[in-house]
Amino acid sequence: MTTAGAPASARRHRTGAGSRAGGRAPWILITPFLALFVLTFILPIIVAIGSSFTRVTRSGLFGEGGVTTEFAWFQNYAQALDDGNFVASIGRMLLFGIVQVPVMIVLCTILALLLESASARWPGFFRAAYFLPYGIPGVIATILWSFLYVPGLSPIVDVAGAVGLQLDFLGPSTVLWSIANIVTWTYTGYNMMIIIAQLKSIPTELYEAAKVDGASSWRVARSIQLPLIRPALVLTTVFSIIGTLQLFAEPQVLQTVAPAIDSQYTPNLSAYTTAFAYNDYNVAAAQSVLIAVVAFLLSFLFLRFTNRRSS
Repeated sequence: MTTAGAPASARRHRTGAGSRAGGRAPWILITPFLALFVLTFILPIIVAIGSSFTRVTRSGLFGEGGVTTEFAWFQNYAQALDDGNFVASIGRMLLFGIVQVPVMIVLCTILALLLESASARWPGFFRAAYFLPYGIPGVIATILWSFLYVPGLSPIVDVAGAVGLQLDFLGPSTVLWSIANIVTWTYTGYNMMIIIAQLKSIPTELYEAAKVDGASSWRVARSIQLPLIRPALVLTTVFSIIGTLQLFAEPQVLQTVAPAIDSQYTPNLSAYTTAFAYNDYNVAAAQSVLIAVVAFLLSFLFLRFTNRRSS
């Protein structure tokens, strides 16, 4: 009895040890990612929120008397909201998003539908061509476009002047839309690829049934493709809303050639200026938290609106 039971007990022990090892394996594999995620994402957020509720006071002309840190409650947030330039930058980006985001989403949807249509020629080449601008860093893209915006360098401005048209891409009323043009050029191909990935997941049986019913290409796009790519459209719109409030590289680079762009033209640029030009890191942290809250609220409201319409 004992001899027969020993192998069974050993097998159960090995099975239990194997199951425990199998249960630990996923955690061992994702531990490096979790550590990097906490250190590079969660921890900076916690530090920024904590910094936004504190105030640093330096004694003496150059701080030689010591530095004290105290809890400031909502004083930093009040100071950030009392800055008219910062509030104006948020309003400016809301206007930017209301115009630029729908234009980009419509454009990338049209491109995706055209490239995935049955009559499309060289779709791989055009997908790569439209996606290529996303691979160019924002700073480089802005420098390239500035050659088309700056008078004396821009062939567009020169040709327009030759026919009697005065174009000012960097004026106070036009520079925002010049930036919107750069952003649209950069990210349309990226969003198009997300929509194309969703289009490729549509079952071919639906297209075959539509073909049997004699549906036109427009009817297929309106009745089959657009409803089924709705998750991709929602995702790209949310990404674009968040990206709008994070606009930084384009206005910072154009600032050197466009007097209409000041150091607080966008919310991110305003927080950057507050931190590194005015050395007020606590107020800059409060501005950053406010930017994140506005982005979250806009994304939440958009998702709530789309879910309500779908239901």
